[in-house]
Amino acid sequence: MSIIEEQPIYDELLTMLADGFDPQKLATFRLPKSAQQRLELLLERNRNGDLSNSDRAELDSYEKLEHVFRMLKARTLGKRNK
Repeated sequence: MSIIEEQPIYDELLTMLADGFDPQKLATFRLPKSAQQRLELLLERNRNGDLSNSDRAELDSYEKLEHVFRMLKARTLGKRNK
């Protein structure tokens, strides 16, 4: 998967950060419905062992995005608790 293909997955995060960081928006962030449905399909294919190489790359992108969100949330909580 190229950087251009990965962009839609990251658009929501980039928009949120570009609009000014708001910890509340971060805490309540959810994937758009279409992205959530796609992720669920990829996870189902993964459970069934039916992922293509491009599906695997796409699922990896979702996992990377989730990791970035977890790190952002952890840092935000860490700053609030200081």
